[in-house]
Amino acid sequence: MNLPDAPGVYLFKKGRRILYIGKAGSVRDRVRSYFAPDLAEGRGSRIVGMVADASSLSWQKTGSVLEALILEANLIKRHQPPYNVDQKDNKSWNYVVITKEVFPRVLVIRGRELYSGSLAAKRYKTKAMYGPFPHGGQLKEALNMVRRIFPFRDSRCAPCNELGTYQGDALLARRRLDMCKPCFNRQIGLCPGVCSGEVSKEEYAHTVRNIKDLFSAKFKGLKLRLAREMKVATKTEDFERAETLRRQVLALEHIRDVALIKGERIASGGGLRIEAFDVAHTSGSETVAVMTVVSNGEAMKNAYRKFTIRSAKNDDVASLTEALARRLAHPEWPLPRIFVVDGGRGQVNAALRVLRGAGVEIPVVGVVKNEFHKPERFIGDPRIIAANEKDILLANSEAHRFGITWHRFRRQRSMV
Repeated sequence: MNLPDAPGVYLFKKGRRILYIGKAGSVRDRVRSYFAPDLAEGRGSRIVGMVADASSLSWQKTGSVLEALILEANLIKRHQPPYNVDQKDNKSWNYVVITKEVFPRVLVIRGRELYSGSLAAKRYKTKAMYGPFPHGGQLKEALNMVRRIFPFRDSRCAPCNELGTYQGDALLARRRLDMCKPCFNRQIGLCPGVCSGEVSKEEYAHTVRNIKDLFSAKFKGLKLRLAREMKVATKTEDFERAETLRRQVLALEHIRDVALIKGERIASGGGLRIEAFDVAHTSGSETVAVMTVVSNGEAMKNAYRKFTIRSAKNDDVASLTEALARRLAHPEWPLPRIFVVDGGRGQVNAALRVLRGAGVEIPVVGVVKNEFHKPERFIGDPRIIAANEKDILLANSEAHRFGITWHRFRRQRSMV
């Protein structure tokens, strides 16, 4: 079968009946694992029986692991496949709940709380509910990612009443402002300002609509709608809103959170794309940056890219920042599972800022060199580094070679 090496969901079937639905960061690798000789040890006899019982397999490719996670939940709810739902009753599942309030909260709640019939359960006046999600840890990680794109209110954020009532009395208005202090999540950008009165009911309702579309698996429609709204905001010269929408669209286009699905190749090594970046210049002249790609342990030279630095030409961190930002402006280029930068903590932090600003969750590894420009140590997740050290070093070495070669060519050409 020509299975995609990309995120998606897969469905084992017996005739028309769906037996089991799963998700994966690589549909190809995950499905192959079901036919490994040690399947019983890793997944148990029940799954072995399911594979033996199945007569066909279908799959659906998604744009990201997050989309695969959400689509899996929607399909499980719709089809109730026996090898999914028979493993747990409703009380064990996890659900995303949007409460019925003026400023709705977005919560992850166990089925046992929702269906218990207790007074505590009745306090959840539900406007919308999504699930079931089989894995609570993955769902919470996914919701954290969604919140970075569409900041929302949770249970720790108490709404601030409208300040308009106090506009005629400066003292009362000042007291009200003192009471409406931003919650911690507002301070770090994960709450839109419900607690401090910075967001209107209408603005917040728009955010909730985006979240509902996302968890309803309406990925394509959501992206198209946001893109249309961005164009309208630009035409009406509402540039602040246009920029917010641009970041949201870019974030949705570039979602790749490898932490959502455990057991991916990134933790086991081999079979993945790595991109490395390096900056080259001579005292700020002819500053360039390059991107090299290693996949399955081989240098993919047709995917290498060059960037002529336009901004701070004598600043390696600023040059790397520009190169990464320009790279992320190309959604047609497949995103890697690991970014590698040449340098220390400053370069790693700069790369993380660019990625987070674009809503991209991909690990960054820094390669620190000694005075002889030989790799001395790494900065990043030790587990990822240990599993992929050979490929990381190859990508970094290629970036240094490619960058120096192009820089020297440009210097020679300018001298001529």
